[in-house]
Amino acid sequence: MNPFINLGIREDIVNAISELGFENPTPIQEQSIPVLLTGSNDFVGLAQTGTGKTAAFGLPLLELLDFEENYPQALVLCPTRELCLQITNDINNYSKKMGNVNVVAVYGGASISDQLRQIRRGVQIVVATPGRMLDIINRKAIDFTKVKFVVLDEADEMLNMGFQEDIDSILSTTPDTKKTWLFSATMPAEVRRIAKKYMNEPFELTMGTKNTGNANIEHEYYIVRARDKYAAFKRIVDFNPDIFGIVFCRTKIETQDIAESLMKDGYNADSLHGDLSQQQRDKVMKRYRERNLQLLIATDVAARGIDVNDVTHVINYSLPDEVENYTHRSGRTARAGKTGVSISIINAKELGKIRQIERGLGKKFVKAEIPTGFDVCEKQLFSIVHKIHDVEVNEQQIEQYLPRIMEEYKDLSKEDFIKRFASIEFNRFLDYYKNAPDLNAPVEEGRYDRERGERGERAPRGEGGKSEYTRLFINLGSVDEFNRGDLLGYICNNGKISGRTVGKIDVKGVYSFFEVPNAEAEAVINNFKGVDFKGREVRIEISGEGTSTTRSGGGERREGGYRGGERREGGGGYNRSGGGDRRDGGNRGGGNPSNAGFRDFSGKRREDRPERKRRF
Repeated sequence: MNPFINLGIREDIVNAISELGFENPTPIQEQSIPVLLTGSNDFVGLAQTGTGKTAAFGLPLLELLDFEENYPQALVLCPTRELCLQITNDINNYSKKMGNVNVVAVYGGASISDQLRQIRRGVQIVVATPGRMLDIINRKAIDFTKVKFVVLDEADEMLNMGFQEDIDSILSTTPDTKKTWLFSATMPAEVRRIAKKYMNEPFELTMGTKNTGNANIEHEYYIVRARDKYAAFKRIVDFNPDIFGIVFCRTKIETQDIAESLMKDGYNADSLHGDLSQQQRDKVMKRYRERNLQLLIATDVAARGIDVNDVTHVINYSLPDEVENYTHRSGRTARAGKTGVSISIINAKELGKIRQIERGLGKKFVKAEIPTGFDVCEKQLFSIVHKIHDVEVNEQQIEQYLPRIMEEYKDLSKEDFIKRFASIEFNRFLDYYKNAPDLNAPVEEGRYDRERGERGERAPRGEGGKSEYTRLFINLGSVDEFNRGDLLGYICNNGKISGRTVGKIDVKGVYSFFEVPNAEAEAVINNFKGVDFKGREVRIEISGEGTSTTRSGGGERREGGYRGGERREGGGGYNRSGGGDRRDGGNRGGGNPSNAGFRDFSGKRREDRPERKRRF
């Protein structure tokens, strides 16, 4: 017998959810359903995302409403259209063996006339985002005077998104006799104020400790230089061959740029952000749910309400501003009792943010090391080995080809065949990670090395914190469709120099300048001899007097440039914060000489891109 029967759920609903795979109630369902089935209490349920909250309120609604009547009896408010559609779909699935259950999803980005038409036909449960719901109320197209239950799902996220006034306006149209059920992952003061304002002595249920994360999630962080961030991110992904993850960024531009860079590098990735149309969002989410995407790159707002099973990793490419946002991000993995990993890629100055999140979650994070190229190759090799061992063989279909296959491999021993078969994919990673540098930032725990700054030590320093560089001229520029990231990759690949040692890059129209350590200047010039670009000879020459001195005093590096302190060189002065900065994540190779595609994610100059640094 299905245990949901014992909670008071009737047989036809239990049969429906049994077909969906509901075998045992989750803790939040087990403890909340009997309380909600009484229909006599306001209710506050605190539990992490992925713990089964939709069924916790959806099943009692199906028991308590009168489906012989076709007027709105329950209103479910949620923060995003994805969650709105998910809740609607879930309730329809729970009620598929019942009759006359009408659930309408009301959300922005879709035809409001279609939604109004569905409401006019009759509805008992309205699932809505606040903005579109308020629009329909203002059109006087719905009557909530007989609503019996209002559910506020993901209440903390709705408030984070600025829906406080909309929620107040919507709830003012509902009767005082209604019961309000509030579900939230965290309980900030704003959510507490809603509970106090709209509820009368609510029954409060807390699963775990308030504002803490899922106990099944491991939290890791990696410290890298800002310029190595993208390369470190890719190496982490490569080290986890079976990753099925969500990558969180702070801005729409960063989201789009990283997704495009990943796709160019051969990864199954796509972006989800606020500028996409509903049709585009639905298409991306369909591909992700069907696991045709390995990585979904998203902003916090766009990812809210995403409920996808078996997400193995959440990667924080940029840390969020609030601990609560981190809780929601990490809650996208380890759902329904499974385990998951939440990874943060940070620079040394962000250790304070990690400590703040640790205090908020009450959980210690693990400082991890970026895997070496050898580690990645080894992991990929044995992933291939396991896949070959476990692959399902279609005996009937392959039978006709076996004689030709055997003939092709008759001169190979078993050992030779295995080595060659495994090497098909393994060689690709072996070539890619040949001479791969260490991407871990050389800083001590809890300490930021101000002399090195985020971009790391570029060359051995002499007394007084000086390092000698040669400024070189190259006859390639923006007219050749080079930005700083592209040019860095081109210089590293052809000049046989590590990206970690290249200094300032100044891209002009038909030419550019870049810095290399004095000791490597001659080798770089020689390595470019005979190199051509689209049939044109590439010229490298020493510019000006040939050396530049960078003083560390007063010239502290930032994520995108310099703070104070003017850099000077023999052939003329650089402007103070000008053309040569590379932003956080700005190159795709991250100093890896075998990486062919060092690119700035958008190719835009600093002044053209929105400010991304915000206080935590």
